[in-house]
Amino acid sequence: MPILNKDMTLCISLSARPSNNGTRFHNHLYEQLDLNWIYKAFAPTNLEQAIAGVRGLGIRGCAVSMPYKEDVIALVDEMDRSAKAIDSVNTIVNTDGHLKAYNTDYTAIEQLLASNSVPTNYSVLVQGAGGMAKATVAALRDAGFSDVTVLARNETTGRALAAQYGFQWRPELDGGTADLIINVTPIGMAGGREVDSLAFPQETIDAAQVVFDVVALPAETPLVKAARAAGKPVITGAEVATIQALEQFVLYTGVRPTPEQVRAAEEFMRAQ
Repeated sequence: MPILNKDMTLCISLSARPSNNGTRFHNHLYEQLDLNWIYKAFAPTNLEQAIAGVRGLGIRGCAVSMPYKEDVIALVDEMDRSAKAIDSVNTIVNTDGHLKAYNTDYTAIEQLLASNSVPTNYSVLVQGAGGMAKATVAALRDAGFSDVTVLARNETTGRALAAQYGFQWRPELDGGTADLIINVTPIGMAGGREVDSLAFPQETIDAAQVVFDVVALPAETPLVKAARAAGKPVITGAEVATIQALEQFVLYTGVRPTPEQVRAAEEFMRAQ
């Protein structure tokens, strides 16, 4: 990593619960590719002021995590199709003061469903209705899944999300099962109030064919551990984090690292 200097390009992330995942991933790639860049994670005290800082200080890229993925929409100048389609932002690129918003979460979900060959005739339960849930539900719809139920205690957001993509909404699981179960809530997230909780009950895990937890930290959430113990194929939030971070890196720098460089950065990220 170059010594801090006046010509260094800065990228940041904004999250209520910052982790070192993006910091380690991006900075490791900067070093591998000999780029005079640096990446830093922040927990903003005022989102509007933080985005104004991105614009005013010439910060090149800004990753956006929970709970800001929808709130930043009013603060940017342009929405890429990937963000506009789901009204959710996880990436902002600053080009000479012009802020354009993208969503690479959608890309990651889409790629992982395809690479794991998840059958589109599977029934699906998606728990959550926030920004990441939008990306997930949109990717499911666009991949050809039709039997999808959104589980969300908030009827307004849950019903609206399900209706937007032609799916069903339920307030609670209430003993339900599905072939593919996906957690897009903070349940199991490091630093959260429910870090030790299972996002789905054991009987739902046992009945599933594939278990997908979008929570990236820790890589082995309680849901992932329970699914592995039950012998179920698992898709992890760590995989989502790698793909979405890679696509952010490309948007910021214009450089696409080799698969070997990405694997090295991913290993470095997970070794913390």
